[in-house]
Amino acid sequence: MTLEERIEKIKDLRPIDDVFFEVLAQDKEVCEEMLRAIMEDDLLTVSDVTVQSSERNLYGRSVRLDALCTLGNGTLCNIEVQRSNSDDHLRRARYNASVITAKETDIGTRFGNIPEVYVIYISEFDFLKGGRTIYHIEKVIKETGTFVDDGFHEIFVNTSVNDGTNISALMRCMMQKEVNDSHFPKLVNRVKFLKTSEGGKRVMCEIMENMIAELWNGLSMGSMVTEEEYANISIKEHKAIYEAIKAHDVQLAQRRMYEHIMRSRDDMLTYYV
Repeated sequence: MTLEERIEKIKDLRPIDDVFFEVLAQDKEVCEEMLRAIMEDDLLTVSDVTVQSSERNLYGRSVRLDALCTLGNGTLCNIEVQRSNSDDHLRRARYNASVITAKETDIGTRFGNIPEVYVIYISEFDFLKGGRTIYHIEKVIKETGTFVDDGFHEIFVNTSVNDGTNISALMRCMMQKEVNDSHFPKLVNRVKFLKTSEGGKRVMCEIMENMIAELWNGLSMGSMVTEEEYANISIKEHKAIYEAIKAHDVQLAQRRMYEHIMRSRDDMLTYYV
């Protein structure tokens, strides 16, 4: 891809697009502005942001977080942007929160000191089908209707429902190639910088180059296995393909090659969907 082609591609990106959101979220003030709107707290502050971090789980599936924000009071907010509607979003949010909690809790920490965790899930679709822009999900005792605060909170926001609120206005911005809403000056200025300034376009081109390089250099191992496990899987599949070719079994060789390619593709997509 030439430099000119990359620059044209950058013009088409929107805040909800994964590669663009990664760069936007590196700006703490942008995250702060978004979270203040979504959590309806004008005094909220963000002290730190980590973007596109791969959190390894030694005993099961790992995750790749879009943006993990630490608030001024120590609360952790995982902001996820999701364009694909082919997953179990509720279980995905639950799993992300469990991995974050385990990673951010030191050995010997008393349960009362386990960090407060919010998962804020921004999608292009209203998968809860309630006709609302935002949904807050909390635990409730079934028998009494009493709310239970265990430190885990889920907020699902979507761009498909316009209810006229400030949050809905933010969601419209997430879908726009050019953002001009004066209610969100930090987001407007960051988008403008990344798309129109030489420094911003250089940052975006570097991100795109790194993404392409990752795809060629082993990202297909996915987020669910270690490098050693991935190597063993690939060696086994390559041997199976070779044995089929050696035996002059064309159909078997084709089938094993197809299975190998599809497995690599699916593993790679665990980083992005």
